[in-house]
Amino acid sequence: MTSGQDRTRRSGWRPRRARAAGAGALAALALAVLALAVLALAGCGTAGYGAPVAPSVMSVKSEAFISGTLAPRYTCHGGKINPPLNWSGAPPGTKSLALIVDDSSAPITPFIYWLVFDIPAGATDIQEGSLPTGARQAMNSADTANYDAPCPNGHRHSYRFTVYALRTTLSLPSGAPLQSVWTAIAAATIGRGRIVVSGGP
Repeated sequence: MTSGQDRTRRSGWRPRRARAAGAGALAALALAVLALAVLALAGCGTAGYGAPVAPSVMSVKSEAFISGTLAPRYTCHGGKINPPLNWSGAPPGTKSLALIVDDSSAPITPFIYWLVFDIPAGATDIQEGSLPTGARQAMNSADTANYDAPCPNGHRHSYRFTVYALRTTLSLPSGAPLQSVWTAIAAATIGRGRIVVSGGP
């Protein structure tokens, strides 16, 4: 269970989809869960005729995460800006990178706060409040194409910052649908790294 603004945003999102699509919303939700499952299965990509390939392990860090905590500056209670991240270990053959920020404590997992793709293969960081040159942002669970600052209330949440190394560029437009970008990332993943931090009121 969640409370406060995080809960309000989630409860507001689901009825809106239900009203718009009726029974079709259930099918859309099922497809979203399926897309999540593809990503969650160790972040596997595919090779050849679809055989699963375990991704290389990457390292993801941030000087902004003190004692494993998401500071208020990076939530709706503070500056509402994205934290800085840096990573290493992208495997040979990496053509682009992607970043997904989600809440593993959400009742509908995941609740996506930020999805960045087509990050240049040579990039090794994202600076505070900015994007690498050439990177694009997909729609998030709040139906906006930007960093939707988390609003932890009531109890602590676990926020996952996952970087994916991809064997291709996605060549999708800014504001591309969440599910489309999810699926494309899952199909092209050859490396993955993650850092998990907690956030609370």
